[in-house]
This record gives sequence, C-alpha cells and structure tokens, in this order.
Amino acid sequence: MQISIILAHPDTDSFNHAIAQTAAAEVLESGHTATLHDLYQEGFDPLLPSDEIPDDAPLPASIAAHCAEIAAADGIIIVHPNWWGQPPAILKGWVDRVIRPGVAYRFEEGDQGEGVPIGLLKAQAALVFNTANTKPKREMSTFGDPLETIWKNCIFGFCGVDMFYREIFTVMVTSTPEQRREWLKRVREIVSHYFPSKQETM
Repeated sequence: MQISIILAHPDTDSFNHAIAQTAAAEVLESGHTATLHDLYQEGFDPLLPSDEIPDDAPLPASIAAHCAEIAAADGIIIVHPNWWGQPPAILKGWVDRVIRPGVAYRFEEGDQGEGVPIGLLKAQAALVFNTANTKPKREMSTFGDPLETIWKNCIFGFCGVDMFYREIFTVMVTSTPEQRREWLKRVREIVSHYFPSKQETM
C-alpha cells in the first residue's frame, strides 16, 4: 500500500512532527510505502491562483505531483494542530490546490456543480491526527468540534473516502513526556489497525 502523509506544523520540534514520523515509521515497518510531506519545510505555496481553478487548468509541476500522489494513495494520514477550529492556512491551501475536481471528485456530465459529487479518491482509509489545548468536553459543548465536520464530511466523505478516523491529543500544554510517549504508542496502534502489515492481510 502507498500511504501519503501530510504534515502541517511550522515547528520541527513539535509533537505534530513526532506524530507524523511515528506514523511513517509504522507504515514502513508494516511493509508499506510512506511518503511524508512536511508542507512548511517544503515551502508549499497555499495560494490558489485564479488560472488554476478550471477543471482542465494546466498545473505547476509541484502541484501536479501532489495531485497524482493523492489520487494514487491507498491511504491518507493528515497531521496538524487545531488552530481556531481549523487547519493551519498552509494545509487549507493544500486542500484548495490539490483536492481538486478531476483529481478528488467530479460531477456527472451536464452537472455544473450543483448536484451530488462523485468521489474519485481510491484511498481505503483516511486518518487525521490533531493536537489541541482545549479539553474535549469544552471543545464539544462550546465549539462543536468543527474539524470533525471539515475532514470527515466536507473533504474525505465528499471525495469518496468512507473509512475515516480522527484522534485528538489534548491538552498539549500540560502534557507530560510519559503521556506523549503513550500518545505515540496510540498513533502506532491506530495506523497498524487501518493499514495492517502485509502478513496480517494475507
């Protein structure tokens, strides 16, 4: 299996980086292929220019490569902090430029975009790992957990990936080294469950 991992956090010493590296290690140890994109380190340009909007628009080579990879991925892992109930801007820009018509979804012929889309992504599962500083009870009662809706319904469900799982690691600011080690074990457990080793699937 080819697993695409997308990381969005500017600090290379962040727990988000530890999550992404742990997920990639588990994928590789299970006999699969992992491609890890650190959007900040790669200098990904999140700004969608107007000439890229049409379905048949010619794309810059770097964007075309991202599109080809996500279209071919057997699994997708997204890692980012919860910032204002949203992904960081660089990741939102990645969605704008890469999760595009003809790559991730399409509409029936004659449908100008007002109908129900047909998902094109072939990924068997999509996982999202978030970090946060809000306790889960307050997140749900005060904010309604908008990230769940964004990733599960507005992006992956829209694009045909029905198997979805998201885990939040919180509260980061008061977490201990021991707790973080347990969280990374949890990352491994989740990744191995959704993308089991080749031996387990035989």
